[in-house]
Amino acid sequence: MATKTSRADFEAVWPALVQDLSEAAQKYNVPPNALEWFQKSLNANTPGGKLNRGLSVPDTALQILKRPLTPEEQRDLSTLGWLIELLQAFFLVSDDIMDSSVTRRGQPCWYRQPKVGMIAINDAFMLESAIYLILKKHFRSHPAYIDFVEMFHEVTWQTELGQLCDLITAPEDDVNLNNFDMNKYSFIVIYKTAYYSFYLPVALSLMYLQLATPNNLKQSENILIPMGEYFQIQDDYLDAFGDPSFIGKIGTDIKDNKCGWLINQALLVCTPEQRKLLDENYGQKDDAKEAKVKALYNELKLESRYEAYEEKRVGELRQMIGNVDESEGLRKEVFESFLAKIYKRNK
Repeated sequence: MATKTSRADFEAVWPALVQDLSEAAQKYNVPPNALEWFQKSLNANTPGGKLNRGLSVPDTALQILKRPLTPEEQRDLSTLGWLIELLQAFFLVSDDIMDSSVTRRGQPCWYRQPKVGMIAINDAFMLESAIYLILKKHFRSHPAYIDFVEMFHEVTWQTELGQLCDLITAPEDDVNLNNFDMNKYSFIVIYKTAYYSFYLPVALSLMYLQLATPNNLKQSENILIPMGEYFQIQDDYLDAFGDPSFIGKIGTDIKDNKCGWLINQALLVCTPEQRKLLDENYGQKDDAKEAKVKALYNELKLESRYEAYEEKRVGELRQMIGNVDESEGLRKEVFESFLAKIYKRNK
């Protein structure tokens, strides 16, 4: 039995959702050029990524039910998955403006595309609104309808809190390593990444299957939030130590003054002389200065420090997964699948 949803089956649901959203706009007699713009924004910003978050919604249901999904279940769970991808699109369009980013998924960022500019701010709002239009159309009669709505509102709020902390802790134009510490770092990654990337797909699947008991949701949160934190720490490690040919991009965290795991670990163990080097070279758009920081990371043996962290965290996660209470329909396989995707990844 298939335990994964194919990308093709998941993508097949998207055109009907674009049609639903187009009809929602046409209800107000939107001019044709505005409708065309909205459709272009939807298709430029929502599909095209890895779709891991969205695919995790039907995949979670497959692992819980241990049977193939019915056509209705496949459509509904994929639709909920696409709502996470719309949420992701809303965050990314906004984030790229705030960070003055240049490229996204190998293309110019949406706000940098011809004639878009700051119209992208309104486009981001519309991507978010699309979530609730689709929820109302497809799930208004579902017993968990209000739970879906409240879950998206809560996770959006959590992610925005994480983004706020990130923006004020590490602005690119004001490098001050005194602002960094592991408590702030953990807050940023848990709220900016872990909730919407790891917990949200499982919570939505449980809600759809009417298995979202307080115990099942709490168990999921207790495992998936530290797993999401591990995922982001892994991402930070790969930014400096990964092979760009595997990752598909060149790491920029050092130049961008990111409050990442590596710099926070360096600050914990460096000597006063090494701290001076970091103060003088971190967060600078300069290849030579970046190289000095990377050389110090090697001197501080941060690669070995990361490997020790990874084994400790994965051991803890495996123990928690082994202790999952399956009496209310939750399955260990849900969490084993998430962990298998990220353990020892190189991109």
